[in-house]
Amino acid sequence: MKFHYDVPGNDFSLAGHASTEIKKVLVKLALNPDVIRRTAIAMYEAEINMVIHAGGGAADVEVGPERIEIVMSDHGPGIEDLSLAMTEGFSTAPESVRELGFGAGMGLPNMKRNSDFLKVDSTVGVGTTVTMRIEVGGGSRA
Repeated sequence: MKFHYDVPGNDFSLAGHASTEIKKVLVKLALNPDVIRRTAIAMYEAEINMVIHAGGGAADVEVGPERIEIVMSDHGPGIEDLSLAMTEGFSTAPESVRELGFGAGMGLPNMKRNSDFLKVDSTVGVGTTVTMRIEVGGGSRA
């Protein structure tokens, strides 16, 4: 099953729509609650990053019998230093976003923690694509 969602930018009231919809699908499929939780968290973190940093983007999800693949892509400013961005607590979110309770620098680390596979392709001035996989059968996290 394949799903596509547009992730609107700069609107926190709509952030999390895609991850909520995918969570509903996974619940209907009666998947393991841990798989559902990790998928929802990983996707939500990516959505929030798109809202904060990229002015929105797209979420494409494929749910298969063995794994869930999530591809989040945007045309934002890109990530200048990926290794720094993967550091817990590092954030480039503006103060106005932090005042709303977002931008704590846990987005990419939480995506990594909750997925079995994470790949981040980012080019400054072009955008970022994050690919995550969650093993349905409970594979090892990487």
